[in-house]
Amino acid sequence: MHSFGYRVNALVTFAVTILAMLCAMASSPTTSMSPLQPPKSSRVLNINWFQRQPNGNDEVSLTMNISANLQTVFTWNTKQVFVFVAAEYETPQNSLNQVSLWDGIILSKDSATFSIHTTNKYRFIDQQPPGKDVNLTLHWHVMPKTGKMFADRIVMAGYRLPEEYR
Repeated sequence: MHSFGYRVNALVTFAVTILAMLCAMASSPTTSMSPLQPPKSSRVLNINWFQRQPNGNDEVSLTMNISANLQTVFTWNTKQVFVFVAAEYETPQNSLNQVSLWDGIILSKDSATFSIHTTNKYRFIDQQPPGKDVNLTLHWHVMPKTGKMFADRIVMAGYRLPEEYR
């Protein structure tokens, strides 16, 4: 006959194995299918200033409208959604430069539809020449309660920095 400790160990091991299998089965349908493409937009309303700093870098301040309906990415397994807008552009040194302009965390499906009129939350400082083409990209990362994290983005091209400093 087996000892009491051996029986408890076998029971705990079996319970943990079943729990791990249930978590894997519960997260597999949500990670294998990607969420529907939510309607979203971000556009620059105004470039408040574009100035050269004494150290040679350039600083840009933007006023943006950001709107999105991310309710379709919320399922029973969604814990939260991290959303951010990044300015993306190319330079001779790097094929992709990303500067985060704004971010937010959405905790519930009720607050997943939003429309914000704001200036950039973080400073947009880099060595970009006047007249540079910049893409605004809206990223969202779906953080599940269990399973693999899902990330997607939409690129909104066609923005250009002013030709001269102001």
